[in-house]
Amino acid sequence: MRKLKLAIVCYVNSLPLSWGFIHNRPKDRFELEFSPPALCADKMAAGSVDIGLIPAIAYQRIPNLRIIPNLSVASKGSVRSVLLVSKVPWSRIRTVALDQSSRTSVALLRILLRMRCQLDPTLYSHEPELASMLRRRDAALLIGDAALTADTAGLYRYDLSEAWREETGKPFVFAFWACRADSGMEDGSPFEESYRYGQARLDDIARRQSRQLRMPTEQIHFYLTRCIDYSLDEENLDGLLHFYRLAREMKLLAETKPLQFVR
Repeated sequence: MRKLKLAIVCYVNSLPLSWGFIHNRPKDRFELEFSPPALCADKMAAGSVDIGLIPAIAYQRIPNLRIIPNLSVASKGSVRSVLLVSKVPWSRIRTVALDQSSRTSVALLRILLRMRCQLDPTLYSHEPELASMLRRRDAALLIGDAALTADTAGLYRYDLSEAWREETGKPFVFAFWACRADSGMEDGSPFEESYRYGQARLDDIARRQSRQLRMPTEQIHFYLTRCIDYSLDEENLDGLLHFYRLAREMKLLAETKPLQFVR
């Protein structure tokens, strides 16, 4: 039986989901590739990987995918790692530099700007370095580790998950595991096992990432346990479907398809 190619996002927020694959995986079943979120989606669309932790918006843009149930990268409130950092208030934003790794967060930002301020600013893709992003633009969208480590002193700082909760009353799902329908993946248990393995080793993950990101261990542990929700429960699914509906209404998606899961 051939190994399944598994695309893993290398941000700290996804490590609890992936820790078992990285450190305790059945080596005869999975071949790992590490990518930022947008590249994971591109690999899934191209068919170069079988399974990936994809941005939520990508599920609606890539045909013939199935969702691994029960797991996601979501937030039920403030997430801290999806930020709009701005030189001006929401209502005065006209140009935004986008972290080029982001897709779901770009759609979320556009929805929030329309809901809050009836704005549709000009967007520019950019390397995720805050000072250079703001040199010529009003605001910058940062995600993942770049958002966690950015120095935002003296700037407006908007947490997009928190803003979404304020506008809709719902949690936000940023990413989840999905597999190609022709991959032969019919059992989500390896993903739940990997997550359980990571959850049992959160202290180790936080210590290692503390050194890498130069952040206090306690901050990373708080982030992983209090800001990120790894479930795909009914509340998160409701938030996900609401996001898809709004994206369709605002023509950020040409159409929407129902959620189909690995059983």
